[in-house]
Amino acid sequence: MAAGSKTEKPLSGAGRLQGPGRGFRAKKGLGQHFLVDHGVVDAMLALAGFGPRDTVLEVGPGQGALTLPLARRVGAVVAVEKDAGLIRPLKDRLFRKSICNVTLLHQDILSFDLEQIPGTSGRLHIMGNLPYNISTPFMDKLIRSRDVLGRAVLMFQSEVAQRLTASPHTKAYGAMTVMVQYFTECTSLMAVPRWAFYPRPKVDSMVVGCDFQRPYPRRASNERLFEQVVRSAFAYRRKMLINSLKGFHPEVDRKRLLTGMRRCGIDPQRRAETLDMEAFLCLTSALAIDTPVIE
Repeated sequence: MAAGSKTEKPLSGAGRLQGPGRGFRAKKGLGQHFLVDHGVVDAMLALAGFGPRDTVLEVGPGQGALTLPLARRVGAVVAVEKDAGLIRPLKDRLFRKSICNVTLLHQDILSFDLEQIPGTSGRLHIMGNLPYNISTPFMDKLIRSRDVLGRAVLMFQSEVAQRLTASPHTKAYGAMTVMVQYFTECTSLMAVPRWAFYPRPKVDSMVVGCDFQRPYPRRASNERLFEQVVRSAFAYRRKMLINSLKGFHPEVDRKRLLTGMRRCGIDPQRRAETLDMEAFLCLTSALAIDTPVIE
């Protein structure tokens, strides 16, 4: 679903926000770009499909453009905001609107314990508009907490979204792609133009849905080794696999690497971006320390 069908409306007040946040200056250091297009908000909520029995963690509620309509649809919202200057105005707005099911917390989402959300029953869902500079560590954090998560509906800059949903043999395909697609079913949901935000960013955005209850259907024999193989393979993405994997594990030498690749039908001269999920899973099994090396 595209979100760019609305006519662009100019926003006045150089560098300042309008509406509830009038007079508040966005902080570049926090990567703040506030969603101001109500059509995009409505579309995101419709795509998410969260309901009255759901608890949703919102990342970076800002001025509450998503928080208020989300709170009216779900059982509870836990909104985690890093910017102390936004907390009081948002609390006041929630009070004026008689919204009582939002817990607003002043914390850094990267250090927040997702597994200790108060009042959570069942799996926790996630929504938010993520700054570019925390996208990768935040996705790593979600993967580590995957056992308590349901679905995440998140807005990323388009470049990041493309990395999450990329296919092999593409420039965007990398270690994060493989890890995210192993632990979740990750799909692009809708494009969001840059003029849907204020201040306007330099790039467009994309809403991505990640379902942690629908991971890749086949599991690795050793998930820690799987991650080591994937991250090492892409560490030097222009190198051939036999070279990029050299020394990735103290007990896996060149002979074992060649044997493992031969078992999986992988040419040692291939590069990491040419391997699909099944190839990485096969290579993980073939490189397991308890797997005999065939001369």
